[in-house]
Amino acid sequence: MSAKRLESPPSALGLYARAGLGAIPGTGRLPFLAGGGGEIPDTQLELGDVEVDRGRLAEYARVCGFALRDTLPATYPHVLAFPLHLKLLTDPSFPFAAVGLVHIANRIEQLRPIAAGERLTLAVRATQLEAHPKGRTFRLHTEARAGGELVWSGESTNLRRGGGGESGASKDAPAADPPSLRDEAEWSLTGDLGRRYASVAGDRNPIHLYGLTAKAFGFPRQIAHGMWTKARCLAQLDSRLPEAYTVDVAFKRPIVLPSKVKFASADTAGGLEFGVRSARDDTPHLAGSVAAG
Repeated sequence: MSAKRLESPPSALGLYARAGLGAIPGTGRLPFLAGGGGEIPDTQLELGDVEVDRGRLAEYARVCGFALRDTLPATYPHVLAFPLHLKLLTDPSFPFAAVGLVHIANRIEQLRPIAAGERLTLAVRATQLEAHPKGRTFRLHTEARAGGELVWSGESTNLRRGGGGESGASKDAPAADPPSLRDEAEWSLTGDLGRRYASVAGDRNPIHLYGLTAKAFGFPRQIAHGMWTKARCLAQLDSRLPEAYTVDVAFKRPIVLPSKVKFASADTAGGLEFGVRSARDDTPHLAGSVAAG
């Protein structure tokens, strides 16, 4: 594997402009854009001395429902690494255009709480393609280290639709919500939620921003970010989470904004199960689990 060390964080806004151009049919054949087909490049991107912007962290906590503390929410290293994800996905060697990929599952392992003042080194790589009933999947694997110590890792499973294989869903994806989950909260999600989350997380995928831009990709209106939904669930569970844990989620049906959804959870022998469903018709949006250690 070749490693590429970056001197500064890439501009997510500029990379999204590149990603949008790559989504236009036929542009994948251009040598300076992703989407030309082939295999996943065996490349790792690394960025050192990453410092947390306290103001941005406070706004992220507000948008996602976390209490503001001197430690990072477990989902926040994903936000810090997102520009690296986007840079990898928009590299000319990447076989698919970034816009149009579907984030179907996410795993985070928090090995210990990360202080907001710690400087982190981030590393991102993509795994090779795997068959999926609806196409092919790959995973973006991310690690965060503090002083050489691995303190956090994450994996985002992405689906490229078309040409489905024979394998089942991702082996890391939790099962559908078990019937024992108890409703605990109802959240009213406003139409501007995607724009508010994008402003603090940097994820400006057009499917999350406006009805018009979402319709261009086949959605009736803009949809909530999956990582916002995961973060909001962890904020709801905050008082019940251990210091070190692994949290898996599978993203089911998208949450079309504005919307009302229900959060439910249950304690299990090994941790927690939780889920998010439509308050109107019980359509499942997210199924998740937490395991201690």
